[in-house]
This record gives sequence, structure tokens and C-alpha cells, in this order.
Amino acid sequence: MISSFGVGLDRLDLAEAKRRGIAVGYTPDVLNDCVADTAFALLLDVARRTAEADRYVRAGQWSTPGVANVFPLGRKVSGAKLGIVGFGRIGRTIAKRGDGFEMVIRYHTRNPVADAPYPHEPSLIELARWADYLVVITAGGAGTRHLVNAAVLEALGPDGFIVNVARGSVIDEAALVAALKAGRIAGAGLDVFENEPNVPDELRNLDNVVLLPHIASATRETRQAMADRVFDNLQAFFAGRPLVSAAPLP
Repeated sequence: MISSFGVGLDRLDLAEAKRRGIAVGYTPDVLNDCVADTAFALLLDVARRTAEADRYVRAGQWSTPGVANVFPLGRKVSGAKLGIVGFGRIGRTIAKRGDGFEMVIRYHTRNPVADAPYPHEPSLIELARWADYLVVITAGGAGTRHLVNAAVLEALGPDGFIVNVARGSVIDEAALVAALKAGRIAGAGLDVFENEPNVPDELRNLDNVVLLPHIASATRETRQAMADRVFDNLQAFFAGRPLVSAAPLP
């Protein structure tokens, strides 16, 4: 039995588990809200430049005379175009947050989601070209490695923002750094990175990037619910019952 404390399955060899007859449990659903909340916290932060403004005030720049010290304008979120890469449980929850901000929403997946109330965009590049904000919440693993590459970032353009609450491997980090430094995209909100916990100095030195230490699900309530689900899966397994949350095996 493997009972994983998390919703991501990219670090588990599910095919080998299936071959050996090993049950695999994980913790879907219980972290949807907090991950979606974090996605929107990052989106709002990078758009309205709140973390940057905090640094500005703390450094005493607000009280320094001179036109050069006028804080730059941010970008409006309400009513903007939100593109969601991946439309599973968390993607749907992020879309609900977008509805609350009266955003226009489209999503990209390999195949349309039958009951999705938003338009499906089969081309990720076209979704990026359309969107003001692109939120990445697709699964990690080899199949999505560098899904967001230089071409996607180029399509997002100098007025577009990207937020990643999926896996660091989904975005080509070198291409992201290059796009941010050259002004080919407006900014990024990142909870995950390619080589965690190591974050490139180039990202840490940019003002148009908000960086979090992989804490999207890190609230007391959600981590307790995740721990409970891990325990519930174990209890079910050893009692001979179906797992509460069984991972889909290939």
C-alpha cells in the first residue's frame, strides 16, 4: 500500500505499482480551495504589484521626494481574460474564482471537458495569445514537461502574466527567465520551480515576479484534511475496503 500525502502523482511509478498489485491512495478534492486561493493570490499580487509595493514602502522610497519615486501602475484583474491550462478539480475551482471577478474564461486540455461551462481552446499557443492571465494547473510528469515553452510565452506577450501552481517542470524555466528579463511577458507568479528548493538568482532579482516556497495547499485546515485522507486510505486498505481516494492506475 502507498498512501501519498498530496494530489500530484508524477513522482510515483503507477505502472509498476499496478504490476505489483500495490494499492495507491492520494488526497484529491480536499486541497482544491486552498490551491485555487493561492493561484488567485499570486495573480492579484503580480498584477497589482502588492509585494513589490510592500518592498517600496519598507525601503523608504514612498517618502523620498522626486518624480522618479512614484510607484508604477498595476493592471486590472476584474473583467480581464483568464486562460486556464488544465481543467481538473482545481482548474474548475480556479475558474469559479475567476467568475467572482467577472473574468472571461477559456481553458486548454488535450480534449474538451464534457460538462465545462467555458470554451475549450485546443491550442495552448492560441489560449496564451488570447489571455491576459494564464494560470497553469495541469498535471506534472514527462507528458507535460516544458508544455509552456518559449513559443507559448511569446504568444502571451508583453502585457500577459503567467501563474504556476502546478509543477515547476511544466514551464521551461530558462525560457521564462529570458522572457521576463526581456519584457516579452509582463510578469509571473510562481509557487513551484524546476529544481526546488533552488530558485534561480535571475528570478529572485526580478521585481515583476512573485515567488512562493511551494505552499499552495499549506493552510492548517487543508493540511489536516490531507493527513486525515492519508489515514482514511490506510484504514480502508487494512480493513479490506476500497480506498477513499484511489489513484487512477494506468
